Amino acid sequence: MSVLLEITDLTVGYETAAGERVVLVDSVSLRLDEGEVLCLVGESGSGKSVTMLAVLGLLPPSLTIFSGSVRFRGRELVGTDDETLRRLRGAELGMVFQDPMTTLNPVRRVGTQIGRALAVHQRLDAKARKRRVVELLASVGIPQPAERARAYPHQWSGGMRQRAVIAMAMANDPAVLIADEPTTALDVTIQAQLMEVLAQARARSGAAMVLITHDLGLVAQYADRVAIMYAGRVVETGSVWQIFDDATHPYTRGLQSSLLGHAGAGRAYAIPGSPPSPTQRPAGCGFAPRCEFAGKTTECATAAPPLVAFGDGRGLACPPALTAPLRQDISA
Repeated sequence: MSVLLEITDLTVGYETAAGERVVLVDSVSLRLDEGEVLCLVGESGSGKSVTMLAVLGLLPPSLTIFSGSVRFRGRELVGTDDETLRRLRGAELGMVFQDPMTTLNPVRRVGTQIGRALAVHQRLDAKARKRRVVELLASVGIPQPAERARAYPHQWSGGMRQRAVIAMAMANDPAVLIADEPTTALDVTIQAQLMEVLAQARARSGAAMVLITHDLGLVAQYADRVAIMYAGRVVETGSVWQIFDDATHPYTRGLQSSLLGHAGAGRAYAIPGSPPSPTQRPAGCGFAPRCEFAGKTTECATAAPPLVAFGDGRGLACPPALTAPLRQDISA
């Protein structure tokens, strides 16, 4: 499969009034192949959403791409002019944002907003746009789509609003769909329905997808490959089976142990401590203060370990002294 989206050594952050750099995304490298689902997993504040906003050129004015490359179908996006990015967003790169109430304009009808996404990228007259809007709403399971298209966002439930956002993101059949915590704040039943809608929409168009989530249940069900992020860095990557059956990084193992299904008869496991603030990250591995193995080698405290790629598609950012068995197995 060919690479659709390639992120290389991307570093994002901001400068303080004193001129000091605060890094939120630190040397992140990822790739997305045609037709696959890549899940970005990690706690809140790990840099998942900021990474994808940087890809789309939607960073807030306070944040800057300090270095790195983002290439879509071989075209460099970092430093690209706003007009080119606007042509790509919505047409080739679709986004399902976390909160549909802030994604949708509260004073415009839902159908009008979806129609606007079509008008920007396709030469359709008003009648054709209305027909296509109804088709899109029907495709994501909205009942009476022609009538519902004339309603305002506040007249829709949270689950229906998120369906509308999915319809808007898929309106122009993008090659890449980025879904940022698409089921947040919805009940379990609605979450399952929405993920199925998202999967069906992606399957119809053949789009590749980046799914940002902290829900390992969704990862197990939908991912082809997984990237685990912690404190702004990618600490482990691999296929979904490699991550679930043969995870190596202590943080990945901690996430798995926190699942109720791994807890046994006692209370669910919780990783001790909290993620570091971007302004107070340790000099070495960001996870070292919470890691039960960090005391076994001085490397953890002295330098952030790079993400090392292995021959079977896995990547790992952990000192060799802690992961020697895995490295030996892969090299054999």
